[in-house]
Amino acid sequence: MKTEVQLQSEIKKTVESHPVVVYMKGTPGAPQCGFSAATINALKSYNVPIHAVDVLADMEAREGVKRFTNWPTIPQVFIKGKFIGGCDIITEMHENGELEPLIKEATTAA
Repeated sequence: MKTEVQLQSEIKKTVESHPVVVYMKGTPGAPQCGFSAATINALKSYNVPIHAVDVLADMEAREGVKRFTNWPTIPQVFIKGKFIGGCDIITEMHENGELEPLIKEATTAA
């Protein structure tokens, strides 16, 4: 079992090491809840690599990421190291065109 400091450090490293990170229930190929599925579907529409952490397989990550963001629900999406939000926020941003520029900026090589 990891200490809280180790866990938070690991989450920070994960979200800063990948342009798009989703802490979700299940995997992008097999989401295990409707909110995770809706979030992945929105993100997949941009054809970018998605780093997913399956919180059902890692209960420490599940609780740790909630403390890391002070956000109570899963999924949680990070773009370029920044916490963006959960399913409702991602869906709304996708529908109103706010998500695409964030994704493109995060996944385009400098």
